[in-house]
Amino acid sequence: MEKCSCNSGLEYKDCCEPCIKGTGPAQTAEAIIRARYTAYVRGAVDFILSSTHPDRRSECDEKAIKEWSANSQWEGLKIISTSKGGVNDEEGEVEFIASFSENRIKKDLHETGMFKRIDGAWYYLDGKIHPQKPFIRKESKVMRNDPCTCGSGKKFKKCCMVE
Repeated sequence: MEKCSCNSGLEYKDCCEPCIKGTGPAQTAEAIIRARYTAYVRGAVDFILSSTHPDRRSECDEKAIKEWSANSQWEGLKIISTSKGGVNDEEGEVEFIASFSENRIKKDLHETGMFKRIDGAWYYLDGKIHPQKPFIRKESKVMRNDPCTCGSGKKFKKCCMVE
């Protein structure tokens, strides 16, 4: 039993495989983003290109997609929310976070993707990237000339600071 990479909890053969292999269409916008994520994990560049809206395919860089797919360690997909994109809709939005590592650096792609259905098939149209939130230190930073946190009475730089 091989779990699907999209974190649906389903087996790959019952989840994204039919969509990626072309034996069954994605029924919803969420299903197409799950299949696209799984295609990145598996290096299925042809599916990534074919599931991009026809008006946007010329903007796709097949070589860059292939390199990103192959050179990343894909760590999971989290669906945040969906708006429309159901079985009876013609367009929809899915907010998601795709987690991956490049060169051992963990990254999150947080995006709201826009999808459109044409002749019963869902396509990725465009996306809005959500900027990462800045790191905010919860505790105050100990400065060199502050009293050492160990309680010795010495300055931090003369006591516990490691240089």
